[in-house]
Amino acid sequence: MLRTMVSATNTLSQLQHQLDTISTNIANSNTTGFKAQQANFTEMLYQQFNNDELDRTVRDTPVGIRYGVGAQIGLIQSNQSQGSLQVTNRDLDFALTTENQYFNVLMQNPEGDVRTAYTRNGSFYVTQNEPGILSLVNSDGYQVADANGQPITFPDNVTGFTMDSDGSLVASYENGTPLKFQLGISELQKPNVMEKLQGGTYIGLPENLDALGFTQAQVLTDLQGANRQVGVQKGALEMSNVDVSKEMTNLIQAQRSYQFNTRAITIADQMLGLINGIR
Repeated sequence: MLRTMVSATNTLSQLQHQLDTISTNIANSNTTGFKAQQANFTEMLYQQFNNDELDRTVRDTPVGIRYGVGAQIGLIQSNQSQGSLQVTNRDLDFALTTENQYFNVLMQNPEGDVRTAYTRNGSFYVTQNEPGILSLVNSDGYQVADANGQPITFPDNVTGFTMDSDGSLVASYENGTPLKFQLGISELQKPNVMEKLQGGTYIGLPENLDALGFTQAQVLTDLQGANRQVGVQKGALEMSNVDVSKEMTNLIQAQRSYQFNTRAITIADQMLGLINGIR
């Protein structure tokens, strides 16, 4: 009975992680640029009991009894499918229309260290950091990086913005001399290796990338140059790709699995009580 309780307890802790993942997806169903996550389960180790060595019957399944110890989450996979586009007709709203491509932003932690983060949220704004100079930031106040990883700044007398086909931002001025900035856009070859930041809206390179057996070049490619292939639509935003009906179905299934495992613990406890009573 103790083995039954251990197996059920192991599975319960993993089901809680699945419920947390589903809850995060539902909570971000209206978050711009959010990518849904899916928890995939794998079986844990089995213990083999060869209790029928004298049974010579030919069977399709292996002989003996395989006693498992529950299930665990093997991978939380990111769904990189394209989300629906919401047209805003705003000059500084940009939607990426190619999968696995992300805008680069400069995220600063409380210690003052700056790291490059990646997001599909292309809602940008301008803010004045010093007199006469504007910075391009996103909706959370993080500076938007150019193709060289530097923050995008320009004079404050700008009159409008346009977008070239290669994903370059063009700032217009009254004197007719435009300024052109190539937005930092990276293509992820292995998006599931990335570390989730701030609830999944932002992702970044994990600090233990070498321990995972990858190099930065294997995980992502910074798209640079005049011939880079990017898909950007101006005046629109990519919405979350969360399918609420599917998430609700997964939630019901996870809750049922949770109930079955808690019931197994209850029954095992009752049987242990009967055994103790017989003694």
